[in-house]
Order: sequence, then structure tokens, then C-alpha cells
Amino acid sequence: MTFDSLHFTPWSALAGGALIGLAAGLWVVASGRVAGISGLLGSLLGSRDSASGEKALFLLGLLAAPVLWMLFVGQPGIEFKTGTLGLIVAGLLVGIGTRYGAGCTSGHGVCGVSRLSPRSIIATLCFMFTGFTTVFVLRHLLGN
Repeated sequence: MTFDSLHFTPWSALAGGALIGLAAGLWVVASGRVAGISGLLGSLLGSRDSASGEKALFLLGLLAAPVLWMLFVGQPGIEFKTGTLGLIVAGLLVGIGTRYGAGCTSGHGVCGVSRLSPRSIIATLCFMFTGFTTVFVLRHLLGN
């Protein structure tokens, strides 16, 4: 593995992480609820409650932000090393995993770990371990 110092962008990554943390923190302060995206989406698609409008606006902001970024800065280069079937299978596995794991990486990793939730810390360790293991197997054992 090589390190490309010309394209290393720590400041944009730091700004993005700070904005994610700020949005999650503001959501907790404003609504009293954790900003777990799969939970918000699941509750929005399920039963309607008095906070449905707030949830929809929060999720709309998540979708609108990258669109606005692309309008002003341009679209980043995106490269998928799999076909349509691989993307569909991956999406289904992520969706199933968020239901079994009682939340997604944003809910557990950003919101749960910051609240020192034992369940979220264990879930995040599992996500990270699985990701590290998958990359190791695919790149070093299977040579993909």
C-alpha cells in the first residue's frame, strides 16, 4: 500500500467529521433523540408521529448537502470495483445488518460511542473488525 501525500486532505476530512458531530449534537439538543440514520429512516417509513416532519427535514438535509457541494465544487471521482449485482447485495447486507445490530454505523459510531454506550462501543468494534478483516482477506489473501 502506498501513501499519496499529494491527495491527502486532512482538513476537509476534519471539517466533515466536525460537521457530522455538530449535526448529531444539534439533533440531540433540538429533539432529545439520537441521530441514528437507520432508526430515523425506519421510524419515518413506519408509523407517523408528531416528529415526522423534523425527521424528514433532517434526512432531506443529509441528501441535499452533497448535491449542494457538487453544484459549487464539482463531483468527486467515484469508482466502483464491482457490478450492479455486487452493489445490490452489499446494500441488502448493510440493511439487514442495521436491523440486526439495532442501528447503523452513524448511530453507533458517532452518537453511541460519544455517549459511552456499551452496546454501541461493542457494535462499533465489530464494524471495524469486520471491515479490517474483509480488506485483509480481499487484498492480501485473495489478491483483489
